[in-house]
Amino acid sequence: MRIFAILTLALLTACSGKPLPPDWQADAKGSLDGSVDDYLKGHTAASDAGFRSARLATTATGRPDYVAQVELVRCAARVASLDFDDCPGYAALAQEATPEQRAYADYLYGRWQNVNAAQLPEQHRPVLAGGQVAAVTDPLARLVAAGAAFKAGRLTPEGVTQAIDTASNQGWRRPLLAWLGVQAQRAEAAGDAQEAQRIRRRIALASGQG
Repeated sequence: MRIFAILTLALLTACSGKPLPPDWQADAKGSLDGSVDDYLKGHTAASDAGFRSARLATTATGRPDYVAQVELVRCAARVASLDFDDCPGYAALAQEATPEQRAYADYLYGRWQNVNAAQLPEQHRPVLAGGQVAAVTDPLARLVAAGAAFKAGRLTPEGVTQAIDTASNQGWRRPLLAWLGVQAQRAEAAGDAQEAQRIRRRIALASGQG
């Protein structure tokens, strides 16, 4: 899973040529990666269980910023699937979060006027500048960028299509259904009944009803 390409975390990754990280880091990373993967595939119960394990491993450090990072990774996956819950787990820790974490949270939830691009992960900086997600190469990061741009009102119709194609290519059912829903609503709003019906058939298929 490439979730840590979104948020570069020294705390959850080992560096070559250095001693192995403590067990809590490996435990947290493995559980969190699995949780995100399960969430994107639509396996909610398994995702919740993995997240609880990751958070528990991280709380053993007593570091609010470490736990905030775990919460942000979870919320990034939700934003990729257009689930905007304002990240309450992170919000409870925001006062002790790092400036980079606060910038990323603002970016995720469309508060772009507050964001210093230099504090974002590098691949998200061009998105903040122009709302274009095609240049983001990592599939999950691209979906996160699309969700953030959508929340900020900066996503183009092409961006919606790119999000759909990305989710489809990865077999990520949850974000695929969310983005197809957006596309169907836009077709209906434009009065294109034929296109809306085509998208609804695809939604039914991806839902296991087709």
